[in-house]
Amino acid sequence: MTDLLYHDPALVQFYDLENGWAPDTTFCFDLAVPHSSVLDLGCGTGLLAAKLAAAKSCDVVGADPAAAMLAVARHREGGSKATWIEADARSLRLDRRFDLILLTGHAFQVFLTREDRAAALTTIAHHLKPQGRFIFDSRNPDIEEWREWVPELSRRDIDHPALGRVHAWNDVRYDPAMAVATYETFYEAAASGQRFHAASQIAFPPKSELESLLAAAGLRAERWMGDWYGSPWHDGAKELIPLGTLLHQG
Repeated sequence: MTDLLYHDPALVQFYDLENGWAPDTTFCFDLAVPHSSVLDLGCGTGLLAAKLAAAKSCDVVGADPAAAMLAVARHREGGSKATWIEADARSLRLDRRFDLILLTGHAFQVFLTREDRAAALTTIAHHLKPQGRFIFDSRNPDIEEWREWVPELSRRDIDHPALGRVHAWNDVRYDPAMAVATYETFYEAAASGQRFHAASQIAFPPKSELESLLAAAGLRAERWMGDWYGSPWHDGAKELIPLGTLLHQG
């Protein structure tokens, strides 16, 4: 299904208000500093890619399937210094390779099937230089974070520059057979009562599957982190974050 949360400008206007600069963007920005070329798959509104392009002489390409997100990316500070491509990470094929490939913000979880996840990892392998590195993140399914995405636990208020105070909340259904959560996002302007709504789906693949898919794509994790502060992965970690390179670098 088309996820309006990313494809509808009326909903995209809330994205940066809820997903600003965070530990993942800090980690990836620092990781990118020594590199001369970066591919940001699932770049969204381009917060990280634009800042990278503006802050250093780095060739930055941001790719995302949502035109509404890229429209924001192109017009933010530093956006004119990056290259933006409307494309799906499963099928993107550029005639070039990169020093670093990022797929963060849990964008990897939008790939709902094993086949989709394999395709995205194949794209990463296809675009990595022999000594290049990749990083992505996925929530640890053992933590069952989706249980927090219910109205009574997810209610929050957002200050919108045009709408004023906005009430936001989520609701969720989880399919254990598919390991897919369907969650709904609601925004309601306090002053006008205007409401915005989107339904989204994300998958929760286990670490064992990710390890298998990485190897099949010709990739290897040099280290697994359990958070964006660099802590080693352990059974109770909230995140699955492989940082790695090509399996064969020759």
